[in-house]
Amino acid sequence: MMQLIWNGLIVGSFYALVALGYSMVYGIIKLLNFAHGDVYMLGAFVAFFTLNSFGVNGSSSIPLLLVMLLLAMVTTGLIGVGIERVAYRPLRRSPRLAVLITAIGVSFTLEYGVRAIFGPNPEAFPVRFESKGFEFAGMRITGAQITLVVIAAVLMLVLSHVVERTRSGRAMRAIALDTQGSQLMGINVNRTIAVVFFIGSALAGAAGVMAGAYYGSIDFLMGFIIGLKAFTAAVIGGIGNLYGAMLGGLVLGMLESFGSAWFGGEWRDVFSFAFLILFLTFKPTGLLGARVVERM
Repeated sequence: MMQLIWNGLIVGSFYALVALGYSMVYGIIKLLNFAHGDVYMLGAFVAFFTLNSFGVNGSSSIPLLLVMLLLAMVTTGLIGVGIERVAYRPLRRSPRLAVLITAIGVSFTLEYGVRAIFGPNPEAFPVRFESKGFEFAGMRITGAQITLVVIAAVLMLVLSHVVERTRSGRAMRAIALDTQGSQLMGINVNRTIAVVFFIGSALAGAAGVMAGAYYGSIDFLMGFIIGLKAFTAAVIGGIGNLYGAMLGGLVLGMLESFGSAWFGGEWRDVFSFAFLILFLTFKPTGLLGARVVERM
């Protein structure tokens, strides 16, 4: 039982980091950025390309991981800002269907752009965490797992501080409540939205590097399924709510862990998405989402 909980916590950390980007963007401009999972994939390939360029290969170390994380976060953050500026900003006042189709187009562009550069076959990540571990309370725990969970927790805490305690965070919350009113009060809406895309994309990029180092293999479609899972996590937690995204990621990780143990690995995704359907039937706003009434 404890091992299943620990495994769910590890997987849920990846989902939570990616789900935060979904929730941030949706909370600010009500956009479902379906290209967000592919930004996660880009983070892994940025680290892959950098490590190969410098001939780094072998076991990973925490300082090397942190350097790759920072590089991938900055790169994917800037890519996220570029996507918002080129693909989404011109359509901000367009029907939501047009923006949704654009997001799907951006997703395919990123996926098959990476495929054209690196090829269709999975790539072995140049560095791997060592698998040495220890037994504790009935769980098999490795140093890599602890490192990943700690990094994910720190990133979430930093994001929470930014949103709750900084001037940019107050601007984000104001725009989420009333975009036009915020603009009249002197808030630079375009810059704030760009900051949201930078932060969300940076977190997804960090998750991609961590996944590459942990699982040891990356490919150009790796962002597709985790994008769906992260979106599911955001919906379970209450999309638009940052703490809901964190909670939803952990809940989904637990569901997958227990679903694999109870029904087998091939039924893991079926169990998770079936739970989503059943859950939304009874609580469509998610765990921490608030019911919103639109005024006509």
